[in-house]
Amino acid sequence: MASEPSKELIALDNPRSGRDYEVRCETPELTCLCPVTGQPDFATVVITYIPGQHIVELKSLKMYLWSYRNEGVHHEGITNQILDDLVAAIAPKSMNVTTEWFVRGGITTTVSATHEA
Repeated sequence: MASEPSKELIALDNPRSGRDYEVRCETPELTCLCPVTGQPDFATVVITYIPGQHIVELKSLKMYLWSYRNEGVHHEGITNQILDDLVAAIAPKSMNVTTEWFVRGGITTTVSATHEA
């Protein structure tokens, strides 16, 4: 069965909800389209969080990130949207989303957005 992009983020119960620990998810496979030119943009996304009662299921995170592939969105917008959607899905104690964008027009861009509960 083929996988399909999806905006659904699946929350799983935190197996160690009584302990604070950090989860780090990183992938060089975040892509979207420049909303001005329509050209593809490529980034590495790093998500770090301290779970509350839930953690994110990784396959759903992969499909979620894939769902941006054909969307026109600015670097700042997608970074903040990823943070907002993850916070809504799993309510972490804290979370940071950083996107590191490949060089475009001679400029490398890094965007970080943070949530503190």
